This record gives sequence, C-alpha cells and structure tokens, in this order.
Amino acid sequence: MSQDPVVRVTRRFRASPERVFDAFLDPAMAGRFMFRTPAGELVRCEVDGRVGGRFTIVERRGDEDAEHLGEFVRIERPRKLVFMFGNEGWDGEFSQVDIDIAPAGDGCELTLTHRMAPKWADWVGRVEEGWTLILGNLGKALG
Repeated sequence: MSQDPVVRVTRRFRASPERVFDAFLDPAMAGRFMFRTPAGELVRCEVDGRVGGRFTIVERRGDEDAEHLGEFVRIERPRKLVFMFGNEGWDGEFSQVDIDIAPAGDGCELTLTHRMAPKWADWVGRVEEGWTLILGNLGKALG
C-alpha cells in the first residue's frame, strides 16, 4: 500500500497570528497571494470564509486560466485553518491542507501541511515550490 505524500512548508511572519490567519479568509487579501505567479493575472477571487464555505481563485497564465477550488472544513481563529483543495481538471479529487499558526517572537510561525493522494507523489517537489511561493507572496502582501 502506498503512503500518501505529504508536503510541509514553514514560514515566519512579522505579523500577528490574527492578521496572518485573516489573510486567508479575506478575498481582497487572498487575491494578492493565493495561487499567484509572477507573470499571472488575477481573474477572480471568491472566498466564503466559514466552515462549509468555498473559495475559487482563478489566475490567467498566458492563454489559459488556472482555477483553484477549495472548501473550508475547520476554522479556529487564529490558530488553525483546514480546507479541502483541488484544481480544475483533477476529476473532482480534493486533498487536505492544514494551516497551523503559532505566536513566535514579534510575529508568528505558520506551518502548512498538504496531504495528497499517492498518485500525486511525483508532484511533491512542485507542490512544495508552489506553497513556498504562496507563503512568500503572503509575506509581501502583509508588508
């Protein structure tokens, strides 16, 4: 039996846990960092920040639109956020993303854990790069 691949990325921010947490649920802020690439253009960002609420973030990349979908399953402000995550074209298959935020020094430390199905094992490196980029974008958006 294959073990599910797990990606874990940790980053410190010079912002309060509340401010970092809220960035994921605020459509204006999420649109500045979630699933954004340097050359992409934000087309749509919708976030219904409640348990059972969904998000859709669409970025135009060249001639194609990359659609990212999710549903919030656990929200414990400002420490824990869990959502099911998928992309258009994944045949409705979703993976779980956990975000844990803890106070640290003059800010906080965020640990993101993404659990994927075994068939995505070859994508672990790209997924880790993607989340690292996203958390870097969050740092820039927070100022």
